[in-house]
Amino acid sequence: MLSHLFALARPLVHRMDAEAAHRLTVTALAAAPALRPGADDPVLATEAFGLSFPNPVGLAAGFDKNAEAVDGALGLGFGFVEAGGVTPLPQPGNPRPRVFRLIEDEAVINRYGLNSEGMEAVAKRLVARQGRGGIVGINLGANKDSADRAADYAILARRLAPLADFLTINVSSPNTPGLRDLQAENALDDLVARTLAARDEALSGSGKRTPILLKIAPDLTLPELDGMVAVARRRGIDGMVVSNTTIARPASLLSPARAETGGLSGKPLFAASTRILAQTFLRVEGQFPLVGVGGIDSAETAFAKIRAGATLVQLYSAMVFKGPGLAKEIKAGLATKARRAGLSRLNALVGRDAAVIARGEA
Repeated sequence: MLSHLFALARPLVHRMDAEAAHRLTVTALAAAPALRPGADDPVLATEAFGLSFPNPVGLAAGFDKNAEAVDGALGLGFGFVEAGGVTPLPQPGNPRPRVFRLIEDEAVINRYGLNSEGMEAVAKRLVARQGRGGIVGINLGANKDSADRAADYAILARRLAPLADFLTINVSSPNTPGLRDLQAENALDDLVARTLAARDEALSGSGKRTPILLKIAPDLTLPELDGMVAVARRRGIDGMVVSNTTIARPASLLSPARAETGGLSGKPLFAASTRILAQTFLRVEGQFPLVGVGGIDSAETAFAKIRAGATLVQLYSAMVFKGPGLAKEIKAGLATKARRAGLSRLNALVGRDAAVIARGEA
């Protein structure tokens, strides 16, 4: 039903400005009665970061920036939702236009610049939905004009750790000047240490331990990746999200919008993000799980992420082109693949092809 409605509405939606269409979608999903998806196939059940996920398919950060529509998104069948990026103080982001569809490439370029209503607005919404169930994480970002960006992440962790199921440190957005500089090993070590300390302070005596993940860019060199993984392992990060959008522009892009600045997501990101996922998996050596993001638009691409090292996967851009029924389609395909392989759990295949993919041979 959802896919049918999307097919009818897509021509109209794609004639709208991309950001206006996005805003309309979030508003509609927030206002509509939340759907109650049926129980997931047990073969999809996944454990990660101390949390139990009904399925491994999540909605990536960037879709619901201010946690307005998380229940509606969970109703589409996602096993978890990551809202954000959220900044301590409200900020408008970059001037419009700042989102561009590359229809011929099934891709999106955005340069939002972490537009956010701020952490207090998000905290209020998280408090209001307590007790409804579903796994909801929050992606954390720094204010553009902050004098101490590492402190911003600590402020966010202290405020939101008691309210979220997990938090993601996002130092990989390409649209805030200087933010990716925080991926450098020394800067990252300080940032992570302060964020974890703030999390622990906020939860002291509560018995809760909100996992902290680290989201990285696909454009890292291998020495840079080595440094980030070393920090994550040394500081006891609970997981990594691989990866954010890319500033690269593959030669295969066809759309005239390829010339726009910003982060590229969607189908053209798949190969690069999957390769760095595999390279990260090999370096982590099982110390913590990974979330695979970038170019997932089918059960086949989600399955490839899992075989490259992802315990969980996330998508967002593909829904622009394939509609709100995509999560259910991917879940059905993954369950079929697992059962055909004779598996009782899909996660038995995590990292199976990582070595080959990391070498660029798959």
